Amino acid sequence: MLKPLVLFPAFLLLLGNLLAAAEFTDVVCQGHYKHHLQGICVDDEAIYWSFTTSLVKTDPAGRVLKTVPVANHHGDLCHEAGRLYVAVNLGKFNDPRGNADSWVYVYDAETLEERARHQTREVFHGAGAIGYRDNAFFVMGGLPDGIEENYVYEYDRNFQFRQKHVIASGHTHLGIQTATFANDRWYLGCYGTPAILLVTDANFRMVGRYEYNCSLGIVGLPSGRLLSASGRCIANTGCDGKARLVVSHPEQGLRPLTGN
Repeated sequence: MLKPLVLFPAFLLLLGNLLAAAEFTDVVCQGHYKHHLQGICVDDEAIYWSFTTSLVKTDPAGRVLKTVPVANHHGDLCHEAGRLYVAVNLGKFNDPRGNADSWVYVYDAETLEERARHQTREVFHGAGAIGYRDNAFFVMGGLPDGIEENYVYEYDRNFQFRQKHVIASGHTHLGIQTATFANDRWYLGCYGTPAILLVTDANFRMVGRYEYNCSLGIVGLPSGRLLSASGRCIANTGCDGKARLVVSHPEQGLRPLTGN
């Protein structure tokens, strides 16, 4: 008589992660919003979209589950342990004199209720992007013309400042807008014509600079793939958002998993 198959807890956890990752595919966020998309992040069950003055939670198919109004201007965001951490600038973004008012706002991922605010004065030109790695948060932002390197501000889990990192990236228009740590690398989306993707190692040493646009959102998935966001604003209609699956590429930085 055959014995029933016993699945160990570690295997069950791995299987659960794979199933969760398999749910994510190319997606369009339901609805239109007053201001443009600033960033995306995910957990095992949902996608979170920051539309500057609206924070939106959808299922993996893009159906809206919850939306809340937020202060102008909410930027990029990341998810960690049931919380959303959003880079927020309430002052002058990209001001050479540093007249920013940089914060990280924290929200409950289930309800989108605000839980905390942390001032990040060190982010001199305005907080715009945020990522998480190894019990630390990394905040990035504006970059005035004439500066040929980008800056990353590292904080512990209580948002006590640790150190400032310098990326030998060359100039990028308005600095860094989106960030995610995936596949042992940082993927950093920047504006510009063309838009620029910076890829660095875990310690912010340059791996490559590419003409690829993920300036409206980039997030890693458990499968090793990533979701890269885009969007547009139409007069009298509003702004939309979508994301597509992408993978790392040695010559392009990132490339779509399917199609062009």
